[in-house]
Amino acid sequence: MHVRLEALRAMLAPYPGAWTLLALGALLLVAWLANFVTRRILLRGLRSVLARVAALTGYEGSALSRMRVVSRLANVVPALVVGAGIGLVPGLPPQLVAVVAGLCKVFVIFTVALAFGHALDVANEVYERRPDARNKPIKGYLQVAKIIALAMAALGSVALLAGVDLVHVLTGLGAASAVLMLIFQDTILSFAASLQISGDGRVRIGDWIEMPGQNADGDVIDIALHTVTVQNWDKTITTVPTRKLISESFKNWRGMTESGGRRIKRAIYLDQHSTRFLEPDEVARFRRFRLLDAYLDGKSAELRDWNARLAEHGGEPVNRRRVTNLGTFRAYVEQYLRNHPGVNQDMSLMVRQLQPTDHGLPLEVYCFTNDVRWVAYEGIQADIFDHLLAILPEFGLRVFQAHSDAPVEVRLRDERAPAGAGPSAVPGAAGAEPA
Repeated sequence: MHVRLEALRAMLAPYPGAWTLLALGALLLVAWLANFVTRRILLRGLRSVLARVAALTGYEGSALSRMRVVSRLANVVPALVVGAGIGLVPGLPPQLVAVVAGLCKVFVIFTVALAFGHALDVANEVYERRPDARNKPIKGYLQVAKIIALAMAALGSVALLAGVDLVHVLTGLGAASAVLMLIFQDTILSFAASLQISGDGRVRIGDWIEMPGQNADGDVIDIALHTVTVQNWDKTITTVPTRKLISESFKNWRGMTESGGRRIKRAIYLDQHSTRFLEPDEVARFRRFRLLDAYLDGKSAELRDWNARLAEHGGEPVNRRRVTNLGTFRAYVEQYLRNHPGVNQDMSLMVRQLQPTDHGLPLEVYCFTNDVRWVAYEGIQADIFDHLLAILPEFGLRVFQAHSDAPVEVRLRDERAPAGAGPSAVPGAAGAEPA
């Protein structure tokens, strides 16, 4: 073999550089063959093994079965071949050999660093399949590890190309720590925020958060080192800086979801002119409302005792207490809510009057539904107020509603006109014929 190589070299001697190009081509061919063997034979077998492992462990279709880590590491083989064989190519300048060998080593370093990053991605994907993963996300920590790995790869490459020790590079960076802190300020603050968020669990994947200052109102779908990704209810995506979650206020609806009840806090504005005392026959008529039996019995006994004591002391009849239509309606609403199948009876429930305004008297319903789902919640709330608005006239009450700016139709009627007579029966009335 050696004799044949010498004969080939002697044959190419009249052609300057031909032997060097031939040797360089042979080196590249060997590197390609090494890459081919690694990818086509070794990786194919390893891929089938990992696919079986992923199927047995329940991680089929995950990053573990896609094997990006091993595919990335396979790129190291041709770089190692070129770096080791470039010095054997005759006729190359020593400086070029040193540069190529150094670049191959740098390529190997960054390839290993990137493969380490892919390994961390696999670890995060495997971790996120755990039931408690959304409560303690580790993606932020893994991103910090990626940054450190890439930073060490960059420093190692600089030291290798410069021909100095890595310790000397790190020592020089110590003097520039202030500049580095300024450059990586966001990363440092985000890392501190990620530690606090992960520690106290204030935000988890799947939480509904509301942060008007960042135009975020929806579900958290990802928590990373620098940003928290929120999918809003209109299906848009908002990215909130992680540090904002510890420096600014926001609302997390997780407590509502975990409690099993969602609050209804809405008022009906009543026309105060429709409020009045009820006559005894009207009170008796309200007995047909089953929900009012207990209220009317208790109220009748209370008022009877009060009025009896008032009469004993010679009080004026005007001071007697009587049942009102507003109070009766308020008692009806409360009992209606306490018997409604969609209202959570284990949480706060009350019907109260608020401060009257120029829009009427607010009668507020304050309760919680027993279904926290949005559509179901809106349906229960609408069902409650549909019923209350429809039954309101039974109590002689009216809803206050401001008039629009539409033209108002005015009809005049003369009270002197006899019953059943039209406008033409009154002299001078509108539309009457002249005498």
